[in-house]
Amino acid sequence: MSTPPGAESIEPQSASRPSASAASRAAFDAYLGRLPLDESQRRSLRELAGQQGQAAAFEEAHRRLAGSENPESSIALRIRNEHPRAPLVRDLQGRFRLITTPPLSRASMRPEALSRNLFVRFGRSLRSRLLGKRRRLAVGETDAPKPETKLPAWAVTGTIRRLLLLCLVIGQTIYGTYFMTAVLPYHGQDALELTILILYAILFAWVSAGFWTALMGFWALLSGRDKYAISATAEPDAAVADNVRTAILMPICNEDVHRVFAGLRATFESTRRTGQLPRFDFYILSDSSEADVRVAEVEAWMKLCEEVDGFGHIFYRRRQHRIKRKSGNVADWCRRWGSGYKYMVILDADSVMSGDCLYRLAQLMEANPTAGIIQTAPMASGRDTLYARIQQFATRCYGPLFTAGLHFWQLGESHYWGHNAMIRVAPFIRHCALSKLPGSGPLAGEIMSHDFVEAALMRRAGWGVWIAYDLPGSHEEMPPALLDELQRDQRWCQGNLQNFRLFLAQGLHPAHRAVFMTGVMAYLSAPLWFIFLVLSTASLARHELVEPEYFSQPYQLFPTWPEWHPEWALQLFGATMTLLFLPKILAALLLILRGRSKPFGGAFKLIDSLLFEMLFSAILAPIRMLFHARYVSGALLGFGTKWKSPPRDDAATPWSEALRRHGSGTVLGLAWAAFVYWLNPTFLWWLAPIAGSLIIAIPMSVLSSRVTLGRWCRQRKLFLIPEETAPPEELRALATFLKEPDPYEAGFLRAVAEPVANAIACASGRPRTQIPMPVEAQRRERLEQDLKLLPTSLSDTERNFLLGAPDLLSSLHQRIWSDPAIRSEWRRGVIEGS
Repeated sequence: MSTPPGAESIEPQSASRPSASAASRAAFDAYLGRLPLDESQRRSLRELAGQQGQAAAFEEAHRRLAGSENPESSIALRIRNEHPRAPLVRDLQGRFRLITTPPLSRASMRPEALSRNLFVRFGRSLRSRLLGKRRRLAVGETDAPKPETKLPAWAVTGTIRRLLLLCLVIGQTIYGTYFMTAVLPYHGQDALELTILILYAILFAWVSAGFWTALMGFWALLSGRDKYAISATAEPDAAVADNVRTAILMPICNEDVHRVFAGLRATFESTRRTGQLPRFDFYILSDSSEADVRVAEVEAWMKLCEEVDGFGHIFYRRRQHRIKRKSGNVADWCRRWGSGYKYMVILDADSVMSGDCLYRLAQLMEANPTAGIIQTAPMASGRDTLYARIQQFATRCYGPLFTAGLHFWQLGESHYWGHNAMIRVAPFIRHCALSKLPGSGPLAGEIMSHDFVEAALMRRAGWGVWIAYDLPGSHEEMPPALLDELQRDQRWCQGNLQNFRLFLAQGLHPAHRAVFMTGVMAYLSAPLWFIFLVLSTASLARHELVEPEYFSQPYQLFPTWPEWHPEWALQLFGATMTLLFLPKILAALLLILRGRSKPFGGAFKLIDSLLFEMLFSAILAPIRMLFHARYVSGALLGFGTKWKSPPRDDAATPWSEALRRHGSGTVLGLAWAAFVYWLNPTFLWWLAPIAGSLIIAIPMSVLSSRVTLGRWCRQRKLFLIPEETAPPEELRALATFLKEPDPYEAGFLRAVAEPVANAIACASGRPRTQIPMPVEAQRRERLEQDLKLLPTSLSDTERNFLLGAPDLLSSLHQRIWSDPAIRSEWRRGVIEGS
C-alpha cells in the first residue's frame, strides 16, 4: 500500500510497554492544564499516563469531567470553564450546541426585475393596468410606512441645482474646448484633431464637474448655512421610542480576526457608554471559507461576549454558501431577522463608529420618516505607511469639501457607499433585493457594486437617500499601499461598468442615473485620457514627419496654414491645473479660516502637507491612469476579476511585486519619452509629467508603502490628521485592543488539539443526524488518512470538511491524545499555547 503524500511510516507502540516521549508528556501535561481539573486530579492523571499510557489517562480525564470517556460528553464543561455564560443547549440528539444567533423572524425578500427594454416595460405596464399587480409577502404592512407621494421641496430644489450644475459644466467645457481648438495647428479641421477635441471636451467636463462640486462644498462649509442639511433636522436631545431597534451588521469574509473584533468591541463599548445599548444588537455575518479563520471567528466572538457581557446583544452567523457576496450576506440576514428591527447599520471589516454617531443616526431617521438611507462620511485613519498617511490626510482635508458639495447638488438623491450608513429595514427588504444581470462575462451575473444600485432602488420606491456629511464619529481605514488600492479599484471598476447596464432601468430617478454615469466616468476617464495622450503624440509625429497639407479641400482657394501657439497651450494647461488643484487649496484655506488647522500640525505644516500631497497625487495620476485603462479594457473584453479581502495591516510592497506590476508601465514610459525626444526634444517637457511618473512607478510604489517613511513624516508633523493629534475615545479604545497579543493563530490546529477550542468548534458545528452506513465508513476512512499526514499537508477543503463534521472533529481530538503514535505535530499547538 502506498504512503499518502506528507506521511511517514509509523511504528505503533506496543500496548505492553505504554510509554511516551518527553515531548508527548509535555504536550499531555499542557492539555491537562487546560481542563477544569484541580491539581490533585491532574497529578493522578499524569501518574496514570505514565503507568497505563495516555489513552487511559485521556479517557479517565473525560470520565471525571462528564462521567463518560467520550470527549463529546465534556464539551459543555470545557467551554464553561472559560466562558461561564456561554449559551449552550442540548439538541434533540442530546448533543451540546452553541447558540450564536437569536430566534428567526422570517420575511420574504425577492428581487424585482430591472427591465431595460422600453417595449417590455410598456407591456408590463399594460398588463398591470388590466390585471392588477400581484402581491408578495414581505414584512407586515404596518412595519413599512409609505413615503410621501407629493414631491418634497428639497426635490424641486435639487432638480434646479443639478440643472445649474449642468449649465456650468457645459458652459465651462464649451469655453475650454474652444480654447483648445485655437491651440491645435489645424484648429480641429481634420479627423485626428477632431477626435482629440472630442476626448478633450469629455475629460474637461469631468474635471469641471469635480471643480464645481468642491466649490459649492466650500461655500456651504464656509457659510455654515445649509437649509437642507439632514443633520439639522433633529434636536440633540430628540427622543427615540423604546421599541425602536437597530441592528449593527458587520459582513466579513476571511478578514484579520483580531482587527475585526477589536473594531467591533470599540464600537460596542462606545455605544454602551451612551447608555443606549439596549436599542442596538450587533451581528457578525461571516462568509469566511478559510479553516483557520472560521475557528478564530467563533473563538473571538466567545471571548468578546464573555469580556463585555455581550451574549444576547452580539451574535455570530456563518453562511454555508456564499451567494451574492456581501449583498447576499446582508439579504440573508434581512430574510432571517430583519423584520425584528426598524433600522440597520452596515459596517465594513475596518469600520468603527461611535455610540453617539449611531444614536444620532437613529434620531435623524425618526425625525425624517421618508428617509430610507442616511450615509455618514467616514474619516480614514489608523495607518502608518507613507502612502496611507498621505491618503488619510487628503481624505481628511479635502474630503469634507467634496462631500458637502455632493450633498449640495444631490440632497435626498445621494450616494450610498455600502457601509457606515443607517438604513430603514422595511423598505430595504421590500425594494432593494438584487437580481443577477442577464448574459455572460464579467459585466453579467452578480452585481458587485451593489451599494449604488440599492440606493437607486430605495429612491425609486420614494425614499430619500441622504449624506450626513457633518456627522462626526464615523471611521474607516485606507489601503496601506498603492498596489493594494489598485487591486481594490479593479473590483470597483468592474462593478461600476456593470451598473451602467442599469442606466435605462425602469423608474430610476435622473439623479441616480447620473450617479451611475459618474461611477463609470471615474474609471472610463483613464482610457480616454490615455487615448488623448496617444493621439496628441500622433499629432506631433505627423507634424514632424509628414509634409503639411495646405489644400485639404477640393477647389480650395486659400491654403490652410498649420499654427502652433505654445503660449496658448500654457494658458490652457494652467487653467486645467487650476480646476484640479484650486479645490485642494480652498480646503486648506477653509481649515485655516475656521481655526481648525492646529490638529493638522498648524497652518504652516498644513500648507507643507498640502504641497507635498499635490505633488504626490500628480505623480500617481498617470500610474493610476494606466492601471484603470487596463481594468476597463479587460472588463470590456470579457476578462473577470477575483475579489479577496484587502490587507488590514501595514504590509509593505516587495520590490519583486512592484517590478511585476509596474514593469510594463516603466518600459512604456521609457519608450514613449524616447520616441518624443527623437521627434522633437523640446516637446519632451510636455510629456515629462506623464512619462516620468511611469518611469519611477516601481520605486514610488515600494517606498511609499514603507512604515518607516510614514512615521518619519509624522515625527515632523507632516500629513497629520485630527484623529492622530486628538483621537476620539473609540479610536483610542481600538488602539488599546490592537496592542493585545493576537491569540488566533493556527485556528484549525487548535480546534483539533486544544480542549476548549475543540469544544467550541464542535458545539458550533452542524452535525448530521442520519448518515448511511457506507457514507459513514467513507468518512471514517477519510479521517484515518488525514491522521497519517502532517496537519500542514491538509488542504483547506479537507480542514473545512473536518470542521463541518463535529463528530469527526471530536474523534480526531480523542485519537491524537489517546494514541502517542500519532504525529506530534497534531499536538504542537497546545504546547505552544500553554
